[in-house]
Amino acid sequence: MSGGIDSSVAAMLLHEEGYEVVGITMKTWDYASSGTSKKETGCCSLDSINDARSIAVDRGFHHYILDIRSEFGDAVIDNFVDEYLAGRTPNPCVLCNTHIKWEALYKRAEMLDCEFIATGHYAQIRKENNRYVVSKGVDNNKDQSYVLWGLSQDLLAKTRFPIGGFEKTAIRKMAADWGFHELANKSESYEICFVPDNDYRAFLKHRVNGLEEQVAGGNFTTSEGKVLGKHKGYPFYTIGQRKGLEVAFGEPMYVTKIVPETNTVILGSFEELEKKEMWVRNLNLIKYGHIDGEMEALTKIRYKDPGTNSTISLHDNLARVVFHKNVTAVAPGQSAVFYEDQDVIGGGFILK
Repeated sequence: MSGGIDSSVAAMLLHEEGYEVVGITMKTWDYASSGTSKKETGCCSLDSINDARSIAVDRGFHHYILDIRSEFGDAVIDNFVDEYLAGRTPNPCVLCNTHIKWEALYKRAEMLDCEFIATGHYAQIRKENNRYVVSKGVDNNKDQSYVLWGLSQDLLAKTRFPIGGFEKTAIRKMAADWGFHELANKSESYEICFVPDNDYRAFLKHRVNGLEEQVAGGNFTTSEGKVLGKHKGYPFYTIGQRKGLEVAFGEPMYVTKIVPETNTVILGSFEELEKKEMWVRNLNLIKYGHIDGEMEALTKIRYKDPGTNSTISLHDNLARVVFHKNVTAVAPGQSAVFYEDQDVIGGGFILK
């Protein structure tokens, strides 16, 4: 229970259905560690923890606060920094869901003799052909199935998504009908929880001593190697970026590739940003467990991506994805998630 409306309503729905509910609020981060002076907001703030506890007290079920900052740092924050230093674009929400909101939470659930874990995600789950399948939430605008591709069958077997079959408007109405009017009107945060000002560059500088001095002064170049100017350091750029390059080129230029070994950021036209094929690593196949030969799928390469029709095939531990039309800004490190209609086939991290 983060203190937000979705997890709170999920808990109340289960309570109304007769489950013996135990509320867990996880302390994953403290803003003092980020070097920001901004007031704490979001799921780790004292206000959010108190909001979650008040719901539990009102409904008469137990509530616990778990300090898992160490686990969160190891699984999510360290990876976030390492990925940028490797010239990739990390996907912290996927790692948080896989390693924190499920693996770490389930360990605690077992200690409390809980049979299932439930979250406020807009997604659905069912059992089909002896496998647990994740599918999109009913509310297309809130669907969160994209960040769940890393969950194992063992964890999915113990998972419930109480609000996945509802629209967000219905969730707000339920909270209001139960008398939680402040909760019903509570705003939502879309920032990365440990980057409170949404400035990942400042966060990296704070976490890595002397980072600016180590990476400053690299070259912007074309794909042919022509030097176009100097940049501020390769970790501070992402694939597809056009704004903030701070160099005049006379025409729109985009980041098409990052080469950390030489501190080089390669720029090109929009056409050079387009790709027809990519490779995906760290595969987790949810719906079928394996793919024989080729399979047609809708592939999403970022959270808000509507998806592109594609053909996927397995090659050892990698997936080759051939798009039926060009896609733009394929960013190594981001998640690629494969869909069959509303179901998540599986996913992985983009290699190249």
